[in-house]
Amino acid sequence: MEADLKSLEEKISKLISLCGHLREENGQLRDDLTQARQKTDVLKSNMLLASNKLEVLLNNVPNDAEAT
Repeated sequence: MEADLKSLEEKISKLISLCGHLREENGQLRDDLTQARQKTDVLKSNMLLASNKLEVLLNNVPNDAEAT
């Protein structure tokens, strides 16, 4: 009976340790996800800005019909 309790105590201790480790890892993954989303937002903004600039440039290029 004493050995069973000791074994159970060790298993519970390992489980608590594992839960703590997983909690830390989960927090790190949340931080990583937040940073990735922020980078994605910046890239989307840059792409939209570049697209708008390109559209302005294309609108300022004379097409062949107007040149003749």
